[in-house]
Amino acid sequence: MDNVNIISLPDKFDFSFHKEFTRRYDDSILNTDVAEIVLDFSRVNYLDSSALGMMVLLYRKAQACNKRVSVKNVSGKTAEILKMANFQKLYAFE
Repeated sequence: MDNVNIISLPDKFDFSFHKEFTRRYDDSILNTDVAEIVLDFSRVNYLDSSALGMMVLLYRKAQACNKRVSVKNVSGKTAEILKMANFQKLYAFE
């Protein structure tokens, strides 16, 4: 069970990405071979409160299935927002 699923996020991570985001992580949650879900923030230059809410929901679902969640390639304002919201307590930052 060492498979990792990387979810690449769009440059604008907001409610418009909700349906796609949910579809992508649900596939990972249901797949017993996936041990970790990584959110790739390399393209994100904007996120709003709905994105934070979606990340919390993903965290809760992953925890219920004993899956690790992490964030990679986060920087700038996006990193500041996640740190101000204490997301380092939920997600491992790579």
